[in-house]
Amino acid sequence: MAGDEVAYEPVSVKSVVAEMKDTAELLIDLSYSAVLLGSDEVAAEVIELEERMDVLQMRARMSLLMAARSPEDAEALAPVLGMVGAAEKISDAAGDIAKVVLEEVGLPEAMRTALPEALETVVRATIVPDSRFAGETLGELNLETETGVRAIAVRRAGEWLLNPDAETALRADDVVLFRGPDDGVAAVHEAATGEAYERPEPPESELSDLERAVDSIVLMKDMGELAVDLAYGAVLFDSEEVAREVVELEAEVDALQSRFEAWTLRAASRVDDPVSLRGLVHLARSTEVISDAALEISEGVLRGLPTHAVVDEAVRESDEIVCRVTVAPGSALDGTTIGAQRIKARTGMRVIAVRRTDESEGRDWVVSPGAETELGAGDVVLAKGTRTGADRFSELAGDG
Repeated sequence: MAGDEVAYEPVSVKSVVAEMKDTAELLIDLSYSAVLLGSDEVAAEVIELEERMDVLQMRARMSLLMAARSPEDAEALAPVLGMVGAAEKISDAAGDIAKVVLEEVGLPEAMRTALPEALETVVRATIVPDSRFAGETLGELNLETETGVRAIAVRRAGEWLLNPDAETALRADDVVLFRGPDDGVAAVHEAATGEAYERPEPPESELSDLERAVDSIVLMKDMGELAVDLAYGAVLFDSEEVAREVVELEAEVDALQSRFEAWTLRAASRVDDPVSLRGLVHLARSTEVISDAALEISEGVLRGLPTHAVVDEAVRESDEIVCRVTVAPGSALDGTTIGAQRIKARTGMRVIAVRRTDESEGRDWVVSPGAETELGAGDVVLAKGTRTGADRFSELAGDG
């Protein structure tokens, strides 16, 4: 059988959907990081993972078709099929973003100037035999506590291990994707490879319309990622309220897309080579596709269809979940900041958004909040992490 053919074989739909979810989220991280770093290596990893996703979605569709034996079965499995299709769309969009780098479509330097503020650094490192990492588990290395850097994926002999945990041992020749703050990533890269890590310093842009277009994409990226997280959270908790937030975010991304198009057309008249903006257009289109896919993930919840057991178990099986808490008056989070409470260090949860009860600033969502973001009673806080971490985070917020 040809190498690109996929034959039917009995598989656990739950495990396939869980792997597709984890892979889709990893692909979003890697694709934007490839753009930020201008890295062919990271972009190539995206393409390889995208090919893996093609196989996963084909196997999932085959298994679902075999399982549907009646109209009732078809109705129950429709949301599962929607999640499979949405994950595949995210994968394709990530691949298109990576091709901006691999095919040298070109991006204005303003894009790489803005992106560092929108995501942590991701670096690809091959473990050399004499590295102190070789033969050690991630728990023994304690990288996240010491450096703020975490291993998000390991490729070993062509096979991917997503969401490695404390028991995962690293070996010589493993290709590891590390994510974290710039200083920490530099130290980890050098310890793993024996080579210094140099991050490019892009020049600033002086084109105001172009800067506005770039700012729109960065905000679209943040909202698209948040929408994906919320969509899986809506499925996990069978929450129409959370699913409605996905609808609002998707609508905002659409509005930003319109603004982006206007500012890009204006900027095109002020640059020597308007074709150089083609990569920016590709990036915006792919980013908008990701938010559309998030809406598809939550569509079953919005239509009142019960969450299929396969989907519920697959999302729960994923290493990371989204939890939603309301800050209680007098709790540890009332009247403080994210940084002051050291939420990530204390609970392992990463705050991804805060919804204010006070809309005086004209925008109720704070997307990708930072250490200085203030929290208060009544604020709805969304965080991503493990179920154990979610329990600790709920206690901190006083949300019983």
